[in-house]
Amino acid sequence: MNMTPGGNLPVPNQTLIVRIQSGAPVDVSAFRLYASGKVNGDTDMVFYGQTANDDRTVIYATAGNSTSFTVDLTRLRPDVEKIAFTATCDGQQTIANLQRLSIQVDANNEVVANGNVDINGRSEAALILGELYRRNGSWKFRFIAQGFNGGLQPLAEHFGVDIADAEPAPAPAPAPAPKPAPNPVNLSKVSLTKEKPAISLTKKDDFGKIRINLDWHRESKSGGSGLLGGLFGGNKGIDLDIGAFVELQQGHKSVIQALGNGFGDFNRIPYVELQGDDRTGDVAGGEWIFVNGREWKNIKQVLIFAFIYEGVPNWSKTDGVVTIHVPDQPPIETRLTDGNNGRGMCAIARLVNENGSIKVERLNEFFKGHRDMDNAYGWGFRWTAGSK
Repeated sequence: MNMTPGGNLPVPNQTLIVRIQSGAPVDVSAFRLYASGKVNGDTDMVFYGQTANDDRTVIYATAGNSTSFTVDLTRLRPDVEKIAFTATCDGQQTIANLQRLSIQVDANNEVVANGNVDINGRSEAALILGELYRRNGSWKFRFIAQGFNGGLQPLAEHFGVDIADAEPAPAPAPAPAPKPAPNPVNLSKVSLTKEKPAISLTKKDDFGKIRINLDWHRESKSGGSGLLGGLFGGNKGIDLDIGAFVELQQGHKSVIQALGNGFGDFNRIPYVELQGDDRTGDVAGGEWIFVNGREWKNIKQVLIFAFIYEGVPNWSKTDGVVTIHVPDQPPIETRLTDGNNGRGMCAIARLVNENGSIKVERLNEFFKGHRDMDNAYGWGFRWTAGSK
């Protein structure tokens, strides 16, 4: 059902998918709100830097210019009154620059609510798109499309989120130690580009669980008939896989990938593990590789790659993005924007141990296959045909 701003309608009390789509990049967030109209803590905010709340009742996933939130209404605590959904633009952009913007609610693979934002002439950089809210024991969705001055930080603070300062403030005069509080949310996001191809993270004894995510456009994964189905090989669709070359300090080398069932191991050599294999495109949030940051001292480098296992090599249609999540650091993102459509393999990024720090390098180099990429980077593996 197409809605106008201010309109509301009932939604089923079950797991829903809330989708926000735009014509240009936009940051999308969800806020779990209580009777005060604000969050109770920073874990009530779900966005690119915190992709799930504490009880995983709201889970974030993104691919290209489409973002989805999986919301399990049945497990929300009884004191949760609303889930608000917002969109904010980066830099000097405004809502009018997005070309298009919409929010929809899906239940059981059917659209139960849809709102298209009239973006013409909108000068705001942020928008409250809509909200799921309780009313007399049932749930409803309201389409809001209300502009908001400022970007993501003032919008988050409006909902009561404690935001980390971009730069440390001068030390205050000594005072009694306050009661410990949760770490504030860091809204920063680092994008690696041709102009800014690398970033170094400060040396630590324990980097924790380093999570590396590959996500790509849902439609390119699902295949099917029609234009996209033709581009990606008919009903089979495209199977885009993530993998890694791992080299340890003592010289041991491994290939981590679903092809050949080389899933690795998080707690033992090589300290890198692939979390499953998304063959169908039905897994929310794409594919993940975990690196054991406690063992970073034993790791020399990790080269992250992606390859099209099945389907026509058409990188321009995947909107592929790899995001590296290091605890207590802003997410590091690199997009597969320069794809060579005649080559089915991409060396995406490399994590290099530099005297205990992590240097993240954007590669974005495309090859015909594993052997060509291996030769280019000098890993020296022996390659034979494989399947999964």
